[in-house]
Amino acid sequence: MRHRIGMVLAVIMAGVLFFPGAWGYLRLLRLPAAAGHLSRLPGDGGSLIADDHVLIALAAIVGTGLLAGILIAVPRVSPLAAGLPGLLVLGWTGLYLVSVRQAVDLIPLRSDPFGAGFEAMLFNGILGAAGLAMIVPMLVPSRWRARRTSENEAAGVDDFTSGPFGTTAAPASAESADQPANLSPVPTESLEPLTAAPWYGASSKADPAAGERR
Repeated sequence: MRHRIGMVLAVIMAGVLFFPGAWGYLRLLRLPAAAGHLSRLPGDGGSLIADDHVLIALAAIVGTGLLAGILIAVPRVSPLAAGLPGLLVLGWTGLYLVSVRQAVDLIPLRSDPFGAGFEAMLFNGILGAAGLAMIVPMLVPSRWRARRTSENEAAGVDDFTSGPFGTTAAPASAESADQPANLSPVPTESLEPLTAAPWYGASSKADPAAGERR
């Protein structure tokens, strides 16, 4: 079930990377400049904070990076959530290195800002760098095991202690040692002393002369 949810998150991550991420990256590439001025610096060297378009594009990129970071860093999330989109963009980057034409032709919506931004990220190596970071959880063996399994293994290790002469069982806790045994009370009437054996009294009554001869 955990990996099934990871596959769903992988589809969501791929969609976020293609739509808001590519759109925001394309908008940041087209930074505004003052009208009638050809400046080497974006915004004619001034501040870009006042431009709403820049802030929205930056928010789209930050949101994409934040989602990818959560899927990579949180241990409870399946490694497939970030690994599958990472493998996808790494494969796309590899195809781009082999055949640029084929890699570009496979990009959907190239006439829209989403496809154009994705193409820009492919050309600039952003997709390759993001893919390398996103496949890291798939290389960690502990991310493939469920959390219950790791907790049970940790509990089993705590039952044993290692010493200079080998591994021995851990001693019982102090709380269990201090607790007295649960004994049920015995009535004092049942503890009467045994005066004589029953067969001794019976033999004396049956043969009084035998006692005198002894």
